Amino acid sequence: MPVENTRMTLLAPTGKAILSRMFDVFGNAIDRLPEPKDIQWRSVHQSPPSLAQRSTNTQLFETGIKVIDMLVPLERGGKAGLFGGAGVGKTVLLTEMIHNMVGQHKGVSIFCGIGERTREGEELYREMKEANVLQNMVMVFGQMNEPPGARFRVGHAALTMAEYFRDDEHRDVLLLIDNVFRFIQAGMEVSGLMGQMPSRLGYQPTMSTELSQLEERIANTENGAITSIQAVYVPADDLTDPAAVHTFAHLSASIVLSRKRASEGLFPAVDPLQSGSKIATPGIVGERHYALAQEIRRTLAQYEDLKDIIAMLGLEQLSTEDRNVVGRARRLERFLTQPFFTTEQFSGLPGKTVSLEDTLDGCERILKDEFKDVPESALYMIGPISEVKKQPGAAPSQTQNREAHEA
Repeated sequence: MPVENTRMTLLAPTGKAILSRMFDVFGNAIDRLPEPKDIQWRSVHQSPPSLAQRSTNTQLFETGIKVIDMLVPLERGGKAGLFGGAGVGKTVLLTEMIHNMVGQHKGVSIFCGIGERTREGEELYREMKEANVLQNMVMVFGQMNEPPGARFRVGHAALTMAEYFRDDEHRDVLLLIDNVFRFIQAGMEVSGLMGQMPSRLGYQPTMSTELSQLEERIANTENGAITSIQAVYVPADDLTDPAAVHTFAHLSASIVLSRKRASEGLFPAVDPLQSGSKIATPGIVGERHYALAQEIRRTLAQYEDLKDIIAMLGLEQLSTEDRNVVGRARRLERFLTQPFFTTEQFSGLPGKTVSLEDTLDGCERILKDEFKDVPESALYMIGPISEVKKQPGAAPSQTQNREAHEA
């Protein structure tokens, strides 16, 4: 292919005119509308803000998704990663977060598609347009049909736009990246083309530097915050893969999706024992939330340990206390599922957002055995716990049976 020397670095468009538009890595509009006017061009290579400029405030960022708000709280201005193999629901969870947050998020949202399916970008654009939230959103794409150089630099172009809104307009930015692994993969292809010797498992020797150059620019300053949510593909479900390990190090919250839970129909398929958040401390989320999250993790971990015994000997061989733990854990697992707005046309269930207070209340009541006599299925795919009573066909509880008998 012919190469043209522009005698300058790659530039990205910035300014108010880029809102509600869709761009490629060179800053060309790809939404079939006229090129935007009144824009400034900036180099995609910028230094991260110095430590002196960074803000140290920590605030909770509510998503309306029960299992995330409860067990893996996100930080305003933090970086959260959605880790999972192929087909466990990373993109669905990311689009659900966009749906829940973009409407209530006062700042700007920037979606960066790195090496993912072209169809997903087109669907997202259409959905955002229908939801009337496009006016505060910018989309930048370097999809899987583009050469590795474009996929490798499109993240930097999106970050340059995000930095403009944070530093020049002093607005909060929600930066969504799908998928960070494809950025690393593009770097691997570029490295191979340059003839560099690969390191472990064929990855480029410069992987950690390249990832840092991207991730360190996502930061809070006194002007505004860039909150980032990133999908990270995990090759062959192996969380010890160098790409996953290097990405873990940069994040304030890691949401790990499990194939086992997805196969059981527990969506979102978040693995509560492998996921974690740095802000899940009593000082930030509060004593009650912290204690409840610890109790839920303990209950689910005990259930995990008892699964082998149940598989071999059956539930009846457990002690009464262990049977209670299993009942609580199974009800918690089902209560932490949730119908999504983005999957309404597939599941036929209307989507729900649940406030943090409702989630805390529901988990607390399940742990106190308040729903001991309610069938597990009554807690599956509901919103707040108050919806349990409305479930049709729920088996009558022992108390109701006794009352009816006495009557």
